[in-house]
Amino acid sequence: MQVVRAEPITGSVNGHERTQAVMNVAVSTLGGTDTEPDTHEVPTSRLRSRAEAEAYVASVCFKHGPPRLLGTELEWTVHHACDPRRPLCPDTLTRALGPYAPPTLNPDSPHRELPGGSRITVEPGGQVEISSPVHASMTELFRTVSTDTAHTRDLLGRAGLVLGDHGLDPWRTPRRLLNSPRYAAMEHSFNRIGSAGKRMMCNTAGVQVCLDAGEPARVAARWQALHALGPVFTAVFANSRLSLGRETGWASARARCLLHTDPPRTSPAPTSTDPALDWARYALDAPVVCRRRENGDWTPPCGASFAEWIAGAFGDAPDRQDLDYHLSTMFPPVRPRGYLEVRYIDAQPGDRWMVPVAALAALFRSETVVDKVLEETAAVAHSWIPAARDGLRNPELARAAAAVFDLACRCLEAAPDAPEGLAERVDTFVHGRLDHGRRQSGDTEGEHW
Repeated sequence: MQVVRAEPITGSVNGHERTQAVMNVAVSTLGGTDTEPDTHEVPTSRLRSRAEAEAYVASVCFKHGPPRLLGTELEWTVHHACDPRRPLCPDTLTRALGPYAPPTLNPDSPHRELPGGSRITVEPGGQVEISSPVHASMTELFRTVSTDTAHTRDLLGRAGLVLGDHGLDPWRTPRRLLNSPRYAAMEHSFNRIGSAGKRMMCNTAGVQVCLDAGEPARVAARWQALHALGPVFTAVFANSRLSLGRETGWASARARCLLHTDPPRTSPAPTSTDPALDWARYALDAPVVCRRRENGDWTPPCGASFAEWIAGAFGDAPDRQDLDYHLSTMFPPVRPRGYLEVRYIDAQPGDRWMVPVAALAALFRSETVVDKVLEETAAVAHSWIPAARDGLRNPELARAAAAVFDLACRCLEAAPDAPEGLAERVDTFVHGRLDHGRRQSGDTEGEHW
């Protein structure tokens, strides 16, 4: 694999000068397994300062290369077909998934790949997720994921279980099925803030899209555009109005739940011209929710941030592995993992997950289109709460959605690897959503649209 090195740059952290680590840059690093920082670039033992930790985060979370690969992760709540309100039992889910069950559910499972190469994981409340292999072709990705989704539905169907159709469990109270030190510590930490954290862990489901970060000169623009699209996609694909069988008053109660779980770790990260530094600061300022220990209790003794841990809040200093683990507990709408992971889309019924995946893939293939996205979303780039609450009843979000998806459809029509008819399908879906939003807002004449 070709590796390119960037020169060190200097900057300021909280008024103190720091040197950012020399970054390993690999071509097409979607999947995050291509390169690790060299040992002379970041410490391999204890982290001695915030500057060292920031340098490490910057070096592993943003890896550069031409945008080429695409992946997705689909997550669903799981229900008994005969009664979606009935609580789910871990043993029932384990038997249903059989050899495809992850070790978190069955430590003795071989954890086989699904026929298309995806793997199943299970979230704390029993939500099932499949993570696809990456592909350069949309058609190949959709074929793989469709095959593996059908296989997962079949496995569950034999046990009388079905996949949910919504981004938030519409019926059941949040209940943690997985008994692990990680999830126990997270639940304890989130419960100190409010009820949203447990609901996020146990009752939410989403569509995640994974994209290459892009060439060095374009990473900041792509990072900004993915965030600016967040309110638009939240509104267009809002699919979680119900909780405990009642209307919540929010178009996406899932988005509301995530944004309120633990704002220092679940709110959107900053978007400036230096996303690596922004992300490093954001991550280090987030409270530690899991501190791995041999006694099985991973609950941290206080609400200290990772930066405060480095400064001595827990006595012994953390190491790189502790920081890696801390990064895995960050849940913002867009998360850098070498590639860029988009997390703001509600779960969709049936095969409708293809619509947001195709739209994002199309919009981020051309840097000219990325710049156009930034232009079309400028007025709503920070409208996360209106998007979650009002969806496409909000006129500004509806205007931006119409412009963005018109652009996406034109890109799909020109894409040689897009499945036949996909552009028309995206167009039909979005216009249906826009019409529905207009009717809900009472703007039947359409004078504001």
